[in-house]
Amino acid sequence: MRLMDAADREHAPFAGTPRIVSLVPSLTELLCDLGLAEHLVGRTGFCIHPREVVKRIPKMGGTKDVDIDKVRAAAPTHLVVNIDENRREQVDELARFVPHVIVTHPLVPEDNLDLFRLFGGIFRREAEAQTLAEDYRAARDELRRATQHLPRQRVLYLIWKDPWMTVARDTYISAMLAAAGWDTLPEESDARYPEVDAVSPGLTLLDRVLLSTEPYHFTEKYLAEAEARFGEPAQLIDGEMVSWYGSRAAAGLRYMAQLRQAR
Repeated sequence: MRLMDAADREHAPFAGTPRIVSLVPSLTELLCDLGLAEHLVGRTGFCIHPREVVKRIPKMGGTKDVDIDKVRAAAPTHLVVNIDENRREQVDELARFVPHVIVTHPLVPEDNLDLFRLFGGIFRREAEAQTLAEDYRAARDELRRATQHLPRQRVLYLIWKDPWMTVARDTYISAMLAAAGWDTLPEESDARYPEVDAVSPGLTLLDRVLLSTEPYHFTEKYLAEAEARFGEPAQLIDGEMVSWYGSRAAAGLRYMAQLRQAR
């Protein structure tokens, strides 16, 4: 099968020894889980998993403020980027000297299967990718069984404060929550990450408020404030388990199965 990325660019299995710079935290973790840690020559400061492994990989700035000179000095053969997480103008500049730029943009949980196949094929880690795919499918089935008799709930998933911000339904986060029977509000939004005040008319018949631990570091001290502000029960939710695609997706599905069964 053809190895196509999110920019509709076809990639061939790489014949040499890859030198990879990853500007996407969840995909840095995926590359490590595919057995490619020794080939990672650069990452962002937000690439924190697996913790002991990434400590040995040089930082190249952040996801949106990449140090171009450091990337150039690392002489990568491959650059891993994401449409949401990285700035296009910086990616275009990096593409001038990095031979292979792999663009990603997962929007639903099942897109993880395409990610496994894409990275497994490019870097000749097909067996490892197949193992991840099998684990993902098992976790997806576990979530279906855990939630099949539970009523769906309408939730407000908060990612920021001052101003309060949430996610639109065309995001990967919203699709992950929907897989667990949590339908995010608002139903419609022009912005993918809208301010709550801008979409407040769409926050009708709300059942629950979810406060994500990232990118804003919500803690228990914010629960009472959120409940008073939105008038519904609030709970914390591990943002990494909901928003990190790649090899963490299976753990995320199992995590949400536990949350839904506990409520």
